[in-house]
Formats: sequence, C-alpha cells, structure tokens
Amino acid sequence: MFKWFIALILAVETGALILLLLVAPAPVAWTLAPAVPLTVILALLLYSRKDKVSRWAWRLSPERITHHRSQPARADSPEDISNSIIERTAEIRRALQEDPRSEMRLQMCALGYRACVNDMITLTHLVNEQSPNAPLFRRLKLRRARKRAIEALSATRQALPPGLLRAEHQERQ
Repeated sequence: MFKWFIALILAVETGALILLLLVAPAPVAWTLAPAVPLTVILALLLYSRKDKVSRWAWRLSPERITHHRSQPARADSPEDISNSIIERTAEIRRALQEDPRSEMRLQMCALGYRACVNDMITLTHLVNEQSPNAPLFRRLKLRRARKRAIEALSATRQALPPGLLRAEHQERQ
C-alpha cells in the first residue's frame, strides 16, 4: 500500500511538472524540478524507517516484556518531600475550611496529616544524613526545606479540631 501511495504521489508531481513546463516559462518549471527526486528520497527514508519499526515489533515477545527491567525509581530529594508536605497540608487545611463538620472528611484529613508526619520523619532523616557532608549553600537549602515543612505541618495541626488525632488512638484501646 505504501508503494502504491508513493507511486501515485510521484505520478501527480511528474504530471504537474510537465503541465508547468507547457504553461509556465522554463526557469520557473525547472526550479520545481528537484521536488520529484526529493520525494523519492523522502519515500525511501520513510520506508526504511517503517521497516525497522516492524522488525523491532516482530522481535518483541511476552517474555521480553515481562523480563524488562525499568530504571530504578529515583529517591525523592528533601526539597521534593518538603514541597509534597506543603502541598498536602495546604489541601488538608482547604478541605477543613470547606466542611468542618463532616466526620468522613475529618477522618480523611487526619489520615492525610499522619501521612505528612511520616514524610516529615523521612525528610528529617534525609536532612540529617545529607547535612554533614554538604556544602554551606546546600545545608541552607536543606534547613529551609525542613523549616517550610515544619511550618506547614504546625499550621495544619492548629487547623485540625482538638482531640481528632487522639480520639482514634483511644478507640483502638
């Protein structure tokens, strides 16, 4: 099908070029003459590319797909974790302002707050691990990331209703 399509394009281009030679002055027609060989070259390039893709797809097997090892997931940087904590705590505060009486929403906010606290622990460990060997500017960035996360967590903690986090702990006992 590809070959027929290219043959049709070449036939139309050649016919248009011949018609142009009959109607227009010769210099104008000859400036457009390289269009036909360029079309042939482009068609050959596309055909070879299509052939490579089809050969690659032919070699693909279910075993290759299942045994394919993707790149290992990169560890989040302290700045990424800090930004994640800040975004989630802002979302928790926004959710609490929308409907502070919904029990389901309160429980979901409490779960989100606990996840942020867990991430804060991870962030603190990463900052403590990276700070001793880091240059001064990097240490300042790490401290700033931790400070921003702490401020966001404390603002969210103040926005949570009193006793929300303790109530679930008491119910388990």
